[in-house]
Amino acid sequence: MGAVSLPGRALAIFAVALLAIIHQDPSANSTSLQEPPENHVREPSSTGQQTLWMDPGDVASLDFEYGPGGKDRQPVSPFQFVDEDMAGTTAKINVIDARGVSWNIKWGREVFPSTFCTRLAWACGYVAAPEYFVAYGYIAGARDLRRARAYVAPDGWFENARFQLRAKSPRFLKDQGWEWAENPFVGTRELAGLKILTMLVSNVDAKDANLGVFEEDGDGKRYLFAVIDWGSSMGKWGIPLLRNVGECEGFAKQSRDFVSNRKGRLRWQFRGKHDRELMDGIDVADARWLLQYLGEITEKQFRSGLLASGATLREADCYTPALLERVRQLRQAANAGNARTK
Repeated sequence: MGAVSLPGRALAIFAVALLAIIHQDPSANSTSLQEPPENHVREPSSTGQQTLWMDPGDVASLDFEYGPGGKDRQPVSPFQFVDEDMAGTTAKINVIDARGVSWNIKWGREVFPSTFCTRLAWACGYVAAPEYFVAYGYIAGARDLRRARAYVAPDGWFENARFQLRAKSPRFLKDQGWEWAENPFVGTRELAGLKILTMLVSNVDAKDANLGVFEEDGDGKRYLFAVIDWGSSMGKWGIPLLRNVGECEGFAKQSRDFVSNRKGRLRWQFRGKHDRELMDGIDVADARWLLQYLGEITEKQFRSGLLASGATLREADCYTPALLERVRQLRQAANAGNARTK
């Protein structure tokens, strides 16, 4: 966005108003600006097991380089164009790789945050579709592109993309979803832990439309509830005018004051879409529960996951201590007060 020139008087008035918004009392747990209402989403109506979280096992041994898909499920070039995905606002297309596996490719500023945050969610036991960062590759048959035209050259080559697996099982249910305030897991440690993770990575666009459901076939149907878009993360929180994505300087600066404990209650500095709903109902015991998994992630794993997701060496050097600091503050706040019974 280009710079906007304002007359001196108007600029001064704007600056005073902006500072008044920024310096509101964060303990009020309220958004600075009201967000527009979103369309209601429909949860699965069929009978079946409903799952938000699964025990990840020995967290410290998990491979952050390849994430939930592992090394063997990486996308294999060349890729065959299927169609352009016009959902949302970012450039995306659907392809089939050399092994016949379907993938959704995304470009732009959300590539790195999305790929890294799925690894973090997976390591803490949450449902996450396998995602990989692909530095470059070739797409055959790409045609009539609109948004993706800026990222795919006329000869089919591309750079710096996020590949998300589109498996037959578990199968993503496009017409079904869930809401932070209304779902089968309200009041559980598992839902509270997911809310904490969302704030920990500064996901400023945690709207209900970014929550989805997968259907897994087997002996009986199982519905997997997940955050399906982590792209608006790893930047700076705040009012819409000040937020950004995948920018470590702001992320690291805000990490100095991420969470505290005031008289046994957790107080969050995070400000983003749905922040009230994210903060609601989280107890110090929820933080302690999540830290059984989040707290086991090592510095080496954080760094490995960042680099594998497309972060530069400089960005990895910036993000790693910032993430560790947020985890440290969460542990300190969780151990400083008494927990309510759930």
